[in-house]
Amino acid sequence: MTRYFVFVYGTLRRHERNHYLLKDAELVAEQAWTEGKLFDTGFGYPALQESAADVVYGELYLVTEYQLHRLDELEGYSVKARDNLYNRNIQLISHDTGITKAYIYTIAKHNSHMLKTPIKSGDWKEYHLRKQDPILYFAYGSCMDHARFKLAKVDQYFQKVTGAGILNGYTLRYSVKMPDGGRADIVEEGGVVEGKVYEIPTDCVPYLYRREGVGSRLYRTTFVDLFINGSVYKDVLTFTVVNKEAETAPPEHYSDEIIRGGTGFLSEAYLEKLKNHINILCKQR
Repeated sequence: MTRYFVFVYGTLRRHERNHYLLKDAELVAEQAWTEGKLFDTGFGYPALQESAADVVYGELYLVTEYQLHRLDELEGYSVKARDNLYNRNIQLISHDTGITKAYIYTIAKHNSHMLKTPIKSGDWKEYHLRKQDPILYFAYGSCMDHARFKLAKVDQYFQKVTGAGILNGYTLRYSVKMPDGGRADIVEEGGVVEGKVYEIPTDCVPYLYRREGVGSRLYRTTFVDLFINGSVYKDVLTFTVVNKEAETAPPEHYSDEIIRGGTGFLSEAYLEKLKNHINILCKQR
């Protein structure tokens, strides 16, 4: 049976209203990105314009011929038509474990009038983030440490801890290099990452963006499904490194913040695993 890779960035994404068309498709990567400029059409869905200077974020799926046909219908695309709403092209899609050629739907040039509002982040889910209040936030690195919040005088935002979150399908890596050492990241390569889940007000988001360097594209927002006490929580806000590098050992003060913040919340086995991994990286310096 022939199957096709497809990159989706709007209402076909997980938990969005048209995702039912992909419910039986194989998820290849939930952290995926490619070239393109994303716009809000004002009709409740986004449109993508070809652009080598911009990045759009989404998900990569493997679909059957029938599923691809259903997507074509949704996107108003037909192979022989000249009045398509969207065109279907093949493009290189990046993800944490490689690069894949996949189909992607971009707005037909004669419909460029539909491109109303640029979405600066290139992420449809992030574009709607500020409409939520409160927000669930998954911290897996130094943001688990309450002492840092007190020092920054923002501890009032982090009083509600929903519980310990378990994120499947990811590994914690120190994949961004700072002058004094590495910083934590989640990489979609299998494994499990544990962290602390906070319920925060929307007013807290600008602080997190500054701290994570979102404006300078050090980290970016992403949204993950995780477990808390056996229950699934969907589209929980977290952050991941934009340009991942080879791992670098974190500085001692940063390691201390992670361990201190996670103690009493994360499992002892996971904390021990973190310590062992840091020790290995330190020996490789």
